Amino acid sequence: MDSSIWLAAVVSFLTTLIIGKFLIPELRRLKAGQEIREDGPTWHAGKAGTPTMGGIMFILGTGIAVLALGWREMLNGRFVHLYVYVFALVFGLIGFVDDYRKVRQHQNEGLTAKQKFVLQLAAAVVFLSLMRYEGLLTNDLYLPFFNVTLTVNWIVYLIFAAFVIVGCVNAVNLTDGIDGLACSVTLVVMVFFTAAGLTLVHGAALFSAALAGGLAAFFVYNHHPAKTFMGDTGSLFLGGAVAALAFALDVPLALIPVGVIYIAETLSDIIQVGYFKLTHGKRFFKMAPLHHHLELCGWSEAKLVTVFSTVTLIGCALAWLGLQGKF
Repeated sequence: MDSSIWLAAVVSFLTTLIIGKFLIPELRRLKAGQEIREDGPTWHAGKAGTPTMGGIMFILGTGIAVLALGWREMLNGRFVHLYVYVFALVFGLIGFVDDYRKVRQHQNEGLTAKQKFVLQLAAAVVFLSLMRYEGLLTNDLYLPFFNVTLTVNWIVYLIFAAFVIVGCVNAVNLTDGIDGLACSVTLVVMVFFTAAGLTLVHGAALFSAALAGGLAAFFVYNHHPAKTFMGDTGSLFLGGAVAALAFALDVPLALIPVGVIYIAETLSDIIQVGYFKLTHGKRFFKMAPLHHHLELCGWSEAKLVTVFSTVTLIGCALAWLGLQGKF
């Protein structure tokens, strides 16, 4: 393995760890405390006031590592790692605006759903168009396990890809509901993308390794009981990173097994809302998304993190097998 990959993970880990030491007290000083959902589990009320926007630490840590270790890539005219980082950063900025409004208004609502959707869709279209222009994205759709590639009309592919990205970003955002969950699940996903990137696109592997290192450091502060939450700043950045990597590696359908937890969380939310409307007030789950339902069934936060990360690891192993023809 190229030493720059390992170094990117190590640099990001150490940088994120150091940034966290200064960032968390600063967030407390700014009173950037998390407002807790009124309809969430009652015991979550004790988390109120925990500093949010902690995702800034791994965003900065990842960025420093990507720039420091990505010079050789850029000197050779390869900018995939930079494009993926900037794209994820745009989503992180959308999340930051959302978090900032929540903190200033002291309520658990920031940007409206429509505002976020429009911003996210626009970012997705710009990213996909840039990747296409740079020759880094085709309109070929690879089918894992079948080793078959379908050529799709570019406009159709663009529409499909843009909605996949927006869906993925918001699915990751939904997964961020308990201490360490989105962080640990996405860490496993980043390890998978690093391994896949080493075979397919080196620059993508550099970015995913850096983010894996950043998330490992963030987990030090985010495991139960969390000293900080990543906020929408962090979760939308992570969603952008996951989606961008899937397209940068030209394997968007791999998101199905890789993102099995993200998908389960999203489906649980959709089922809950749909069932509630169809039955005029009855609930399918005790609470949505899925992690809250399992909490109310007696699962501890530590157990949820362990099980969901293990399921993600199995999904990544299946995706790896499904992509053998691509490798």
